[in-house]
Amino acid sequence: MPCIRGRFVLALAALCLPLLAQAADSDPQNSNSSPQSWSGSGEFGFAAARGNTHSENLDAKLKLEYQDDTWKDDFFLSALRAKGEVKTPTVVNGVTTGYNTSYDTTANRIEAAASSGYKFNPRSYLVGALRYDHDDFAANRWEEVASLGFGYIALKDASNELSFEIGPGYKRYRPQNYTVVDTSTTPPTATEVHPATEDEAIGRGLVNYKRRITDNTSLEDTLLAEAGAQDKFYQNDAGLAVSMTKALALKVGYQTRYTSNITPGTRHVDQLFTTNLVYSIGRK
Repeated sequence: MPCIRGRFVLALAALCLPLLAQAADSDPQNSNSSPQSWSGSGEFGFAAARGNTHSENLDAKLKLEYQDDTWKDDFFLSALRAKGEVKTPTVVNGVTTGYNTSYDTTANRIEAAASSGYKFNPRSYLVGALRYDHDDFAANRWEEVASLGFGYIALKDASNELSFEIGPGYKRYRPQNYTVVDTSTTPPTATEVHPATEDEAIGRGLVNYKRRITDNTSLEDTLLAEAGAQDKFYQNDAGLAVSMTKALALKVGYQTRYTSNITPGTRHVDQLFTTNLVYSIGRK
């Protein structure tokens, strides 16, 4: 798997090259150059509990966008990690006799994504996208997705922006390890199963809606769909941000993930609620 992931990281870097090249070529003194614009934001949230409970939660995100008359590029990176008290049953001859409490990791996820769009006109564009996701507790331990499609900005005014992307893609993923218990033996025996890596052609769709409610309040909702014959993945991210200054804001976010093909011990749906401090740069 390291070789596969290495190639995916290289592909992700290659997709970002147009973005980096445009930044290097930009010259604010050159009046003949096309208008160029960088924007982005960083989010951070942390919570810790001590006393009767013991837990730590960390959530961080980085988002960068670049646009000019020809290109529409995006880069996204997020990390989630949590530790808390976990109760595990003590089983003797197939009978639960008690519970042991330990302080252990309960969430560990990292996601990176990048897309590069070539504009045919101010509303339509050709887009290539890459996404990598690693999660120690989800139905799939890791996922690699590459796609090529068509994007269209259906609505854009002072308060609203609605865009769509759709196209074919290719996905590689490895289902999460799971344990099979054989109760026909005495004592019962447990065997850990390591599923093989899967791959398939998929259809990818993305819907993004942004709304400026007031001068200091904005709403954004993004729906991602990656559907294949074997596995279907849907993710919706909704966020409400309230600005305190031009650069700082408080944001409440709610994420829902659905995976159709799961292994024993995992669930179809994951939900995440966050309250983060946001620092924004670039275009306002």
